[in-house]
Amino acid sequence: MLIANHGIEDLSIVIKNVGTLLTGDIENPISDASAVFVQAGKIVVVGSDKDFDADAADMVIDCNGTTLAPGLIDSHVHPVAGDFTPRQNQIGWIDSCLNGGVTTMISAGELHYPGRPTDIQGVKALAITSQRGFKNFRPSGVKVHAGAPIVEKGMVEADFREMSEAGVKMIGEIGLGSVKAGYEARQMVEWCRKYGIQTTIHTGGESIPGSGLIDKDVVLEADADVIGHINGGHTSLPYKQVCELCERSDKAMEIVHNGNERIAVLTARHAHELKCLHRVILGTDAPTGSGAQPLGIIRTISLLASLADVAPEIAFCFATGNTARVRDLDCGLIEPGRAADFVFMDKPMNGEGRTLLESVRVGDLPGISMVMIDGQIKCLRSRLTPPAATMPVIVKQPNRVIELR
Repeated sequence: MLIANHGIEDLSIVIKNVGTLLTGDIENPISDASAVFVQAGKIVVVGSDKDFDADAADMVIDCNGTTLAPGLIDSHVHPVAGDFTPRQNQIGWIDSCLNGGVTTMISAGELHYPGRPTDIQGVKALAITSQRGFKNFRPSGVKVHAGAPIVEKGMVEADFREMSEAGVKMIGEIGLGSVKAGYEARQMVEWCRKYGIQTTIHTGGESIPGSGLIDKDVVLEADADVIGHINGGHTSLPYKQVCELCERSDKAMEIVHNGNERIAVLTARHAHELKCLHRVILGTDAPTGSGAQPLGIIRTISLLASLADVAPEIAFCFATGNTARVRDLDCGLIEPGRAADFVFMDKPMNGEGRTLLESVRVGDLPGISMVMIDGQIKCLRSRLTPPAATMPVIVKQPNRVIELR
């Protein structure tokens, strides 16, 4: 198909007539703004329709009263190369996730790389290669932050310094390699913090051959930055242990689609009781034995909003602003200076709710009608969600038109 898709170096966009603007900010999740001005792939101004001269913009998008939200962030994926996963022998899974509103992905380890090396030199080489590869290539425009080594016994401080200097900024799930003891993990977490590398720890039972049980004592001793899939990937810790992690740790609590759904709901409820919903972030843990779930993030939002007594606008923050803050990203919030990554949504046709938020509250999925990354339209009507009741309209396009891939 053909769509106006100017280079981000000069394109100006006015997005007007927004019905509901979800900010991604858990302290102020809904804005009364009705328009956004974008220049060169960045948000410049958030305001009202009258604030902008649409005639002077290169592109004008009329939301027709529908919902605008930040692009969704999947905090836990296992990519390999490009848009291919050997785990499911599947091509195009990242493009499908784009159709589910995901604009950014965070690797929890390139775990399924065929013949994945476990020697220290190979671990570092694979991490650097993955970091470079996904930095240079965005599948369907999705930003995949990759190069997350699975740490192994025998790694020393110099190895983490070398990886950091090479551009590696996170490690994969601690516990998927040979490092499983709390004291060993804690030492590597400390080295990572010294060199600006973010850490995630596997939580729960074994997920692949070679992994092991990581219980609450190991998680607490390791003190990693992110408690990876706190609801299990797939097998959860007992709920009593999950509660203890919520209460005794101050680190991010990651709820994933490919985990225990009961524990996901109970964790969100407990976080609400503890007044620490700002710590909750979302991932899919895909691709796994369960497959790749293109709608995994939006489904988890709907799950928590409908069953965990979490307001839907707050649940959206789990997959946007909360994750952006934890992962130190320039997206995830609709505010000046942030990347112009957006999802345009509305209630699904023939759904029970009168509005998008009402439909999510009763457990329905939104209809996604457009996805934008860095001010460029990457997807129009989603091929995977139910159709939106109302669609935005591109009322003005630049003169230059290129093929949307």
